[in-house]
This record gives sequence, C-alpha cells and structure tokens, in this order.
Amino acid sequence: MRNVYVYIIVMAIVTYLVRVIPLVFFHGEIRSTFIRSFLHYVPYVTLSVMTFPAIISASGSSVCGIIGFGVAILVSLVKGSLPLVATCCCLAVYISSLFI
Repeated sequence: MRNVYVYIIVMAIVTYLVRVIPLVFFHGEIRSTFIRSFLHYVPYVTLSVMTFPAIISASGSSVCGIIGFGVAILVSLVKGSLPLVATCCCLAVYISSLFI
C-alpha cells in the first residue's frame, strides 16, 4: 500500500513539472511559426495516440477493429457526418465480429 503513495507523489510531481516548465522558460509570445504550428497540433496528435489503440482493441479482435477503422475512414471521406461515421463503424465491427 505504501507504493501507491509513492506512485501518486511521483505522478503529481511530473504533472506539476510539465505544467510549470513552459511557464518558467517562455515568458513572452512565441514568435517562431514552426514552434507555433507544432504546438497547435499537439492536442490532435495526443488524442489520436490515445484513441487509436482503443479503436483497435475495443472489439476484442484487432481484425474487427481495423475493419471498423477502415470503414470509418471511408465513410468520413465520402459523407463526413459524425453520427453516420460512428454508426457505420459500429455496424462494420459488429458484422465482421459475426464472421471472424
């Protein structure tokens, strides 16, 4: 049980440092277009990195997850509606899980 407290303290320190270090080193506005564009895409990349493994493993079969991901990409490129993409993706995973 004591290790849990150590883990919590280390996690709190790391989280605090990640939030404080930019405030300490960057006082003014960031003028570099490269850095600004890099920081602009960080939330999207982080969300993608957290979401993609869940997409593949959520159905219990990585093949079904990949099929659902492919269908989601295709439907989003053709139609683009989020409810339609989610519905088609779920149906693709369900139907593929019946056969795989």
